Amino acid sequence: MSGWEGRRGGIVPHMHVVGALFLLLLSPAAQFSPTGPLYTYDAAAVPAGASAIAVPIEAGGPLDAVPVESGRRTVVLLRVRGLLPAHHYGAHVHTGNCGADPAAAGPHTQNRADPVQPSVDPAYANPENEVWLDFTTDVGGNAITSAEVDWSLSSRLANSVVLHAQHTHTEPGQAGTAGARLACLPLTRQ
Repeated sequence: MSGWEGRRGGIVPHMHVVGALFLLLLSPAAQFSPTGPLYTYDAAAVPAGASAIAVPIEAGGPLDAVPVESGRRTVVLLRVRGLLPAHHYGAHVHTGNCGADPAAAGPHTQNRADPVQPSVDPAYANPENEVWLDFTTDVGGNAITSAEVDWSLSSRLANSVVLHAQHTHTEPGQAGTAGARLACLPLTRQ
């Protein structure tokens, strides 16, 4: 399943993603600076000068071009620049704020909270219950990715996006894990 098809199938339900990606691609970098610093925990994997911005777009928001059929839906866009070229990274929305300690960002934001944290149970640690933004950078170390969930972030703790060392695992006992925390950025609200 490609990012353009999603769980609902077809391109039409994702026009809000296309429009938002278009805005991200055409807008100057200064307009998409994070609201706070990019906390870097591994300078080899996140070189000096790297930047990132993460923006949640909730159904009914200013960039949403498609009416919602039922309930709330959120799309989170992530743009990164200046990372390692052709490298696989994991990325997730986390509950806490970024800080000097990588653990400050807390666990993944979940729609249905796993009573055991950190969550490694695939019933909870999955891309429908969490926001997974895994990506592979291009030869310049840049990438744009998005994730869509059928629930709203506005009523949950969702304060940061953490970049991880590898794509996210899905198997029992490791579900939701993606290696070391490499960097953290504040989640910019629309």
